[in-house]
Amino acid sequence: VNNCNLCCAFESPILDQVLPPVLILEFMFGLTGNFVALWMFIFHMDTWKPNAVYLTHLAVADSIVLFCLPFRADYYRRGKNWLYGDIPCRILLFLLAANCAAGIFFLTAVAVDRYFKIVHPSNRINQMGLGYAFWVSFGLWCLIFLATGYLLADQHFYYNNNRTQCESFNICMGFSPLSTWHNTFYVVQFFLPTAIVAFCTIRITWQLRIRTVDKKGKIKRAVQFILAVALIFIICFFPSTISRIAVWVLKVWYNECKYFEEANLAFYTSVCLTYFNSVLNPVLYYFSSPAFSGAFNKVLNKLLRRSSDKDEKKSSENDISTIDDRRL
Repeated sequence: VNNCNLCCAFESPILDQVLPPVLILEFMFGLTGNFVALWMFIFHMDTWKPNAVYLTHLAVADSIVLFCLPFRADYYRRGKNWLYGDIPCRILLFLLAANCAAGIFFLTAVAVDRYFKIVHPSNRINQMGLGYAFWVSFGLWCLIFLATGYLLADQHFYYNNNRTQCESFNICMGFSPLSTWHNTFYVVQFFLPTAIVAFCTIRITWQLRIRTVDKKGKIKRAVQFILAVALIFIICFFPSTISRIAVWVLKVWYNECKYFEEANLAFYTSVCLTYFNSVLNPVLYYFSSPAFSGAFNKVLNKLLRRSSDKDEKKSSENDISTIDDRRL
């Protein structure tokens, strides 16, 4: 405890042992999936629609988050000791916060896009082209920067036992304006999009029930996609949001650090699940977007065909050389 700053610091040997390998695994699998997704979106998509624009921005946001994870793993491996200085600490925390919000917002944008196409097919929003989707994406990035940009303006160091902690969620007594906003946005960015996704899910599911004909299974795929989004929200973002609310509630009742240790451990453990979202999203692209899965299957078939052609060519060459040897 640092009584001068009225902030708490905890030793977390469990986190220091468990989190580094988990973060590195998320980095490897997530980056591979998102690079493949970006490659497919940029070079192999035959037709672009607004939802493809949102998913591309989502893949970019996920890739940025994943590039931050090795630094975070190194930080935990050293027992919460940041070695890279003040400015990299600010940039890292900003990128983690901004791209976590981007992951939630762009998934919600795709869900809303599906909602209008299924429930309100004649709405003029559906007639707007890719330019509209790019402007929506630009607006979302501006909103995210306005909501999280303050992390670049302040130092986030906390010194404990000759270690320099780099944290944006330090547990400090009292309620400073920036700390209050940081926690408020973290909670709102989960519950508001979740409410929107829940509304879209209910309306699209109802539309599936009242329509007797579902051409090409379009509505069914939309329901499956939004249910998958809701599941990702619950698995990846709900635990850390609830544990952050628990810290808030404890701060109202207590002003001693000993009461916050378990809540602090729960929060930093559950934060790892938010990064797992970046691993799951490429799987979501494949099963939810016919354009993406079609392009992926086409490229995969080409690669397999080339591989089989090479094997056949080698086999035929071997057969010819064997016949020649026999003749000799």
